[in-house]
Amino acid sequence: MTLSKLFRGKALALLLCFSGLSWFFIEMAIVVQAGDTLQLDKQLILALRSSSDVTDPLGPTWLEEMMRDGTALGSNWILLSLSLFSAAYLYLRDKKHMAVFLTITILSGLAMAFLLKHAIDRPRPDLVSHATKVYTASFPSAHAMMSTLVYMSLALLLASVQTRSAIRGLIYVAAVIVALWVGVSRVYLGVHWPTDVLAGWCAGAFWALASYKVVPYLFTDNKNA
Repeated sequence: MTLSKLFRGKALALLLCFSGLSWFFIEMAIVVQAGDTLQLDKQLILALRSSSDVTDPLGPTWLEEMMRDGTALGSNWILLSLSLFSAAYLYLRDKKHMAVFLTITILSGLAMAFLLKHAIDRPRPDLVSHATKVYTASFPSAHAMMSTLVYMSLALLLASVQTRSAIRGLIYVAAVIVALWVGVSRVYLGVHWPTDVLAGWCAGAFWALASYKVVPYLFTDNKNA
């Protein structure tokens, strides 16, 4: 296979990925606003609760604590702190282009998440008592979206300086696991509909990958780095 064919193949795969993520999010927003997913959302939330007491999540106490910890990993303050400290570190290491990329990507993603919440304005689930405090609209899940965006962006930065494919793969897998953990925890704790989380994952992945491809030179060392 020639280099040009490989490049065209990767470009086509990326285009399909972007198209799929954007289509899925838009379709999800449409059906959510129409109320078409409400019954399924309710069934999935209740499936994670005790049949005799819907205030009691399924599983042992340690599982509930693990889900609370997962939610904490996706909180705005944790993600902002992690992003800004990472950006400061990159700046001090004379990786100013990466620091600027990370800061702009995360802050713009956060703004987009709250704009989408305000525009769609979906109420939070009221089937069960919330196991953590909430104060914004439901769709999309900002925890799911921002955790995907932050951890994937950091993974892309870390992987860009690795030469071994196994290490790059491990970094990506770790980022995906944390994002999944955060998203699942929101449904488990009763503060989000499952479709909120799916849309959040989708939007976060799209934003991270789009930023990565729009400014590809930020991920490679150059003579000024």
